[in-house]
Amino acid sequence: MAYVLVTGGAGFIGSHLVEALLARGHWVTAIDDLSTGTIWNLDEARKHSRFSYYIDSVMNERLMAELIDRADMVFHLAAAVGVRLIVERPVHTIETNIRGTEIVLELAARKKKKVLLTSTSEVYGKSTKVPFSENDDLVLGSTTRPRWAYACSKAIDEFLGLAYHKQYGMPVVIVRLFNTVGPRQTGQYGMVVPRFVEQALKGLPLTVYGDGTQTRAFAYVGDVVEAMIQLMETPAADGEVFNVGNDREISIADLARLVIARTGSTSTIEFIPFEKAYDQNFEDLQRRVPDLTKIRRLIGYAPKVTIDDIIDKVADFMRERLK
Repeated sequence: MAYVLVTGGAGFIGSHLVEALLARGHWVTAIDDLSTGTIWNLDEARKHSRFSYYIDSVMNERLMAELIDRADMVFHLAAAVGVRLIVERPVHTIETNIRGTEIVLELAARKKKKVLLTSTSEVYGKSTKVPFSENDDLVLGSTTRPRWAYACSKAIDEFLGLAYHKQYGMPVVIVRLFNTVGPRQTGQYGMVVPRFVEQALKGLPLTVYGDGTQTRAFAYVGDVVEAMIQLMETPAADGEVFNVGNDREISIADLARLVIARTGSTSTIEFIPFEKAYDQNFEDLQRRVPDLTKIRRLIGYAPKVTIDDIIDKVADFMRERLK
């Protein structure tokens, strides 16, 4: 049993992680400013006597110093997330992602507390070498394209984490998450699966951005959370970067058709140019698929939940919420 701190604990992934840690018998504390998370995500966790939470920001250094001092390990998930939020609030994205991680690492390093940093597949940028492997070069776009501010900020987070590990011997694990989906995720900030499912359940057109030929590989949040915990329990993961996701691709147009079929919807599909959905400087990637060789070798990771089952789980959750 350990004392665990989860930043961003009221978020979509964070709340699932909190519940998984509690199920393992740990004492868990969550901190979240509720900028994209919601307190309702913690309804189940709040029933546990081993859980506590703070509605505050990781920028509150005094509070973070106290919480990290109590913890045996830290899962750092607090960050700006979602394509729409990143495009609309670039200053918030950069400041939150870089300064927040800097505070966590600085405070954790003082007591040699183990930290897991959540990075993103976005750091691979415009690379066309698919599937993406952890040691591949990162190919980022122009600074005039706001999307790349997020990728850059997360890449700096990775550099910081690895630097703390090398210079101070601090135990740090970095995970690059690829399109994690499941119940509690919202389509508000551009996440495609919950957006499609909600549109289908309401009988609205499913809005596909671009021509829909771009592909993604979607991983179920339960599979991802399990991998994160296992990596933190594995000493050989210290100082390493791991892709975490699913390596089975589906085009966005096919995803829309599948959502309509799985939900029994009468919705149609509407194609919208990216410049209309976001802005004229927006760039999208044609493919985003992880190479899972490294994590598979270390902890035997293999995603279990299929895209069909993911859609069903999201639809069940969404139906309850729409009531």
